[in-house]
Amino acid sequence: MAVMMIMRWEMVTPEQYEAARRVVNWEGDAPKGQRLHIAGFDNGGLRVTDVWDSAEDFQRFVEMRLIPGIKRLGIAGEPQVEMVPLYLEHAPAYK
Repeated sequence: MAVMMIMRWEMVTPEQYEAARRVVNWEGDAPKGQRLHIAGFDNGGLRVTDVWDSAEDFQRFVEMRLIPGIKRLGIAGEPQVEMVPLYLEHAPAYK
């Protein structure tokens, strides 16, 4: 079942996120099952929303690629992650 992953990672900076993008390379080598990744920042840190084919696909990515990359970079703390069954997926045609 497709899922929406919502992550809050306090105190992660844009610079740390950019370093993780380079090291983990989820854009150049897309993880199996990932459909969408969006990220933003507020005063508390990083906010991410992903859509995955399954929670298992997300967990595999975390264990095999994300955690090793984060450890390599020395990014502290742990994210708060919520998984929600996907109800609707629709991308409007923007002009």
